[in-house]
Amino acid sequence: MSVNVMTAKEVAKKVINKEELFILDVRNESDFNDWKIEGQNIDILNIPYFDLLEGVEEILDSIPSNKEVLVVCAKEGSSIYVAEMLSEVGLSVSYLKGGMKAWSEHLEPVKIGDLTNGGEIYQFVRLGKGCLSYMVVSDGEAAVIDSTRKPDIYLDFAASLDVKITHVFDTHLHADHISGGRQIAESTNATYWLPPKDAEEVTFDYSPLEGGNVVTIGNTDINIHALYSPGHTIGSTSFVVDERYLLSGDILFIDSIGRPDLAGLAEDWVGDLRETLYNRYRELSEELIVLPAHFMIIEELNEDGSVAKPLGTLFAENHGLNMEDEAEFRQMVTGNLPPQPNSYQEIRETNMGKITPDDDKQREMEIGPNRCAVR
Repeated sequence: MSVNVMTAKEVAKKVINKEELFILDVRNESDFNDWKIEGQNIDILNIPYFDLLEGVEEILDSIPSNKEVLVVCAKEGSSIYVAEMLSEVGLSVSYLKGGMKAWSEHLEPVKIGDLTNGGEIYQFVRLGKGCLSYMVVSDGEAAVIDSTRKPDIYLDFAASLDVKITHVFDTHLHADHISGGRQIAESTNATYWLPPKDAEEVTFDYSPLEGGNVVTIGNTDINIHALYSPGHTIGSTSFVVDERYLLSGDILFIDSIGRPDLAGLAEDWVGDLRETLYNRYRELSEELIVLPAHFMIIEELNEDGSVAKPLGTLFAENHGLNMEDEAEFRQMVTGNLPPQPNSYQEIRETNMGKITPDDDKQREMEIGPNRCAVR
């Protein structure tokens, strides 16, 4: 039987639509345990490639005949080899084009909603990394927020809508993924905004994004208000868009809260984190739809693949927002930190403009799960 090819976009659709899929992941056990494709109706088996060099006969009983089968590896080469062996014994299988590297980089655009006086807001879901970025569109103009390092998808998406990107924002200096904000701004002559307290060591020009800034997109009444909200980083800034959406950066997630330690200052910044979550955010309307910069678990996705919930719902359901005792909160945050993101210091230096790794190195630096949250 022939071996089929499945793209990262096709896998993303299956995850979002909760379709059944059986994955044979042939990476080594440690890489698999660190990070894998997840979904509500995805079954997954990890058998390292080197254990299959002599043949696949011993694992045939573990592979279902009534489900679509996908073989996955890091880059695709090993998965093609294993898929061909499975095909030779009569199974219909596919391999993931580009492997987990392609999965890590794929973005799935989802429309969040319409804006009051015309325009839309879109979320770009990076399922393989847990990153979320945004495009606000109004009257022929667009703003991009917390973009990933591959600018083409935003440029192409803006072109498909016949809009011009005029503003690019990063809510903070990212430590888990490389920002494409500067590249997008340079390609479009857009204004690039960055919180100045996160930008003290950057090597490039930017516009300072500070609490109280109002940036208009298009000629309609679409304003992005900057809300200073430190805690994840000292400069972290949230945006209220159209008085309906709260883009919370990495301060607040749907099922967790931001970690304060990626610059090595957890004890110093945990107080800022609590101040933002328990005071600054409490002053906002509970009807605001929270749109974070990351998600932690696949269960945070809505039925349409978006990641969004009303602020009032998070006040009721998010454990990190419901700890009255400050000492308990401090202990939960600083004593429950997950491992640091892979290559986080190199990623920070890249986002500062201090180093410029080539594309292969940047891809390698980003491989792995989202680790920006504590819960």
